[in-house]
Amino acid sequence: MSDGHDARRRALMRALAGTGLLAAAAPMPILGAQRGPRIVIAGGGFAGASCALALRRLAPAARVTLIDRQREFVTGPFCNTVVGGLNPAAAITQDHRGLAAAGVDVVHAEIEGVDPSARAAHLADGRRIAGDRLVVAPGIDFDYDALDGYGPEALDRVPAAWPGGAAALRRLHGQLQAMPEDGRVVLTVPDNPYRCPPGPYERASLIAHFLAEHKPRARVLLLDAKNHFSKEPLFRIGWDSRYPGRVEWRGRDDGARAMAIDVAGRRVHTVGGDEIAADVLNVIPPQRAGRLARDAGLADDAGWVPVNVHDFAAPGHEGVHVLGDAIRAEPMPKSAYSAHMQAQVCARAIAQALAGEPPGEAPLINACYSLIAPDYGISVTEVYRINGDRIAAVQQAGGTSALAAGPDTRRAESEYARSLYRNLVRDSFGSGAAPG
Repeated sequence: MSDGHDARRRALMRALAGTGLLAAAAPMPILGAQRGPRIVIAGGGFAGASCALALRRLAPAARVTLIDRQREFVTGPFCNTVVGGLNPAAAITQDHRGLAAAGVDVVHAEIEGVDPSARAAHLADGRRIAGDRLVVAPGIDFDYDALDGYGPEALDRVPAAWPGGAAALRRLHGQLQAMPEDGRVVLTVPDNPYRCPPGPYERASLIAHFLAEHKPRARVLLLDAKNHFSKEPLFRIGWDSRYPGRVEWRGRDDGARAMAIDVAGRRVHTVGGDEIAADVLNVIPPQRAGRLARDAGLADDAGWVPVNVHDFAAPGHEGVHVLGDAIRAEPMPKSAYSAHMQAQVCARAIAQALAGEPPGEAPLINACYSLIAPDYGISVTEVYRINGDRIAAVQQAGGTSALAAGPDTRRAESEYARSLYRNLVRDSFGSGAAPG
């Protein structure tokens, strides 16, 4: 990476962390004040909430209804700080009050299913909410069929905590507190794609940080279904620097992919024939699009939802859009930031269509910070453009933190990580909690 390229990347990351995601170009409303259509959004995580808030700004005449069963939402970003004991779960727990204050009709109810042909959501209490447009933001489900011996009934003893709610994160941290002084933490990591590609390695880092302070003879072992992983050189440098000999990684060529889980014995059976015991076992299972998308016939045979990348519409389903971790939007990763940016593009395309305007093009950005320690941050950013019917990375527009950066830079990036989180939450939910 050239010095000029690295300087541009760092300037972009500072701007995103320091000024918010949309401050540089706050768009004017597209759809005016006449009586507008109804837009129904099924799912209130980063993707659904971001789309709702953007639509209130871009199409203020439209009635925007967001439906989600959860009144509170524990974020994936910064969930590893809860596992590592750095923050309480309350610091990353968001709600939808900011959306309601912005004029979004928020309905807290269980969604039994969505009907793409009617652009409607069917609720468990018998209600049916239909609109002129339907946005489905179903998140991900674990693909338990892909991992023998592991299912929903195992989550209390062997948590995934991805993020799984406040109780799951606290449970995993409690297991770390209770483990033997010389114990071993084992994390299983799935093959791509899955939610938050660098997340398992940040988790291993912050677990190692906890162990270094409280159980200095304990170790962390990652069993990975891949041969390489996101921000790998940066994580390895951080592990060698902060936790020498404490974090071990084994990949696909080592036969490390988890094949079966012995929940009662907290053991992992790998494809290489090893049986690995753990004092604390954190299984991050293979994943697929959330149930709402699969049951509605929106997902493909691989379990993910293909979309038109110009407006994130579901092919063959007029007026239906799908957002967030459930979609296929390669090379963009499944991340909160990606979901937020994709929601902005979708909301603008919907507003333009409702106003009778042709769709415009907007850049897509992904930015991701990871903490190796509370004062040690690393980052990756990418800028994308639409190239025909695909998303393409813009060359020389992104990149990762410098490998040779010093402690001041790593400390600064840890602070940028917190700033980016605050801005992302504000721009997605309208307001919210933030970690220290």
